[in-house]
Parts: sequence; structure tokens; C-alpha cells
Amino acid sequence: MTKVGLVMRKIQFTEAQGPRIYAERLKAIAADEGIEIVFVQPERHVSGYDQAPGFEYEKGDLVNYDIVLDQLYRENIDHVICTVSGFTFLKLFIDKCVLFPHSYPHPALTGADMMRPFYSIVDKAIVHTEYLKQRFAEDFGVTDVDVIPIGFEEELARRHYNPSAVVKNRVLWIGRDEPNRRPEIPIAYAKAHPDAEVVMVFGGLRYKESMKKYDIPPNVKLMFALGRDDIFRLMNSAKVYWSTSVFDTFAMPLAEAMAMGKLIVKPDHPCYGHISGRHAFAGNPDNWFELVNMALAAPAAVSEDNRERAFERFSERVMREGYRKFFAEWIG
Repeated sequence: MTKVGLVMRKIQFTEAQGPRIYAERLKAIAADEGIEIVFVQPERHVSGYDQAPGFEYEKGDLVNYDIVLDQLYRENIDHVICTVSGFTFLKLFIDKCVLFPHSYPHPALTGADMMRPFYSIVDKAIVHTEYLKQRFAEDFGVTDVDVIPIGFEEELARRHYNPSAVVKNRVLWIGRDEPNRRPEIPIAYAKAHPDAEVVMVFGGLRYKESMKKYDIPPNVKLMFALGRDDIFRLMNSAKVYWSTSVFDTFAMPLAEAMAMGKLIVKPDHPCYGHISGRHAFAGNPDNWFELVNMALAAPAAVSEDNRERAFERFSERVMREGYRKFFAEWIG
């Protein structure tokens, strides 16, 4: 069985959110193609918190190269997928090295300046959206780019779909307590609209502590590190899914919300262009409250149009077919 190293940061394996979900899904898809995904991660100079001074992720990546290379050589791995830019210099040691970024050096994101030099060595990438493919070409001159979404679990989306269980005043938000996710906005909305129920879900238990700095009104419910069944069950119960992030490389919860027929309120940044449908409304802090209110007041409890488009564009079937073609070309 051919081995492919998947290089991820330690924190990405410990949180119940996008990167870890992607890793587990890729491992299962690759196994069906006769490929073993080997998880590779640094062991030192890491922090459990986002960009702690002295422990900025890219610094930590640089001082962990020997450990990562030792793991790759020990497993006789000569094909590597990196999910973080800090390990793109593996290209100097391993020819078949592709970047699949869970972030991007966008000016609004923490560490953008530190990321940029690592992208200068990239010659092949996998991205989630056509928007990111365009950015790679325009920002870094990288044109060998495959677009493969992180596909949602169709079985879960079918099993938990029940329009009669929708709570008509419930707004769902999923993210992190980080500046670019802007959790203060749904909290402010809840304070201004006490009749709405706002559920905020965080991927890691570490956010239990950091969220204590906010004044949380009684109509906000905080939840942490939910499993996949719980996420889809909760997603089904909400009428509106709201994203307030500044920038995303894919926005996996938005794709899942589309699949569950939610009415979507999202940022108007072009990185969210793939989240489009009859009931996907783009806005900004100036009009989001009104858009959320309009969506809550809509006569339909769900959007079958959003659900149909999600199954067509972002399902696990689409992801599986994308990686089947990618592996056939990259590995042969």
C-alpha cells in the first residue's frame, strides 16, 4: 500500500473541527484507493493557543522540520500533503509535496505576513474553491492547482434532516473565539433581539475559558467540541445559519448548513462565492441583523434549493471523485 504523509499541526488533531474532520475523511477515501494516509505532526515548540507570543505557528513549524523529516523517512514516505504553509519547505527534501491550506495569507488573518514567504516555494496545491485557485495564480503564480471540496457526510445529512424539528427563532453560528471569526457580532445581535435564540458552537474545549471575557445574554447558548452527529442534529434544529468570518478557505459549516436546508446569512466577501443558492444571503456588519431577521421571518422553514445545491457541489461523493482523480495523476 502506497503511503502518503499528511503533515498537520498538533492542535489540528485535537480539536473537533475542520482540519481533523478533513484528515479522517481523507484517510478513509485514500484507503479505498489503496493508499495509506500517515498522520505526521510536530512535537515541540507548539502552543495550545492561537499565535501565542514566541510560539507563532510558522516559527514552531520551522524548528520542527527535523522531527517531521524523521517521521517521513522512518515511514519511507515520498509523497506529502501539507495542510499548513509552515511546512512547504519540505519541498527541498521531498519532491512530491503538495500544499492543501487550511488558511491563506489574507491581510485580515493572524500571521498573514509570516505565512507569505512559505508560499513562495509552492508549485502544486489542492484548494477547496475556485476563488482560492484564482488567488494562488494571481498572488503566487501557482497554476498547478486542483479544486476539491471537503465533502460533508451525506449519510448524516439525510439521517438528521427533519424540517418539522426546526426551531423557528433559532440562529446557529459555528466558529472560534478568534478576531477574524468575530463572535462578538452574534452576541451583540442576541442582546438586541431577546426573542431570538442564538446557539454558538466552538470546536475546542479551550474556548470555554476564552469566552468568559464576553457578557453573554441569556438567549445565547454556548456549546463546545460537539461530535458529528450532534452537529448535524443541531444544524437541523436551526432555521438560520449565520457566518460572520472575515475570510475562509472553504467554510465547511456553511456547506453543511446548505446541505441541511438552512437559510444562510454569510459575508459578502468573494471567498464565499461558492456558497450560493436561492436562500443564501450575503451581507456585512451594516445589514446582517436585518438579514438574519428577514431569514427568521421567511415563511419556509427550510430551503430545498440550498440543500439540492449542496449535495451537487460539496458532498462526500464529490470529494471522493476529486481525490480519486488527484491520486491517480499524482501517484500513478
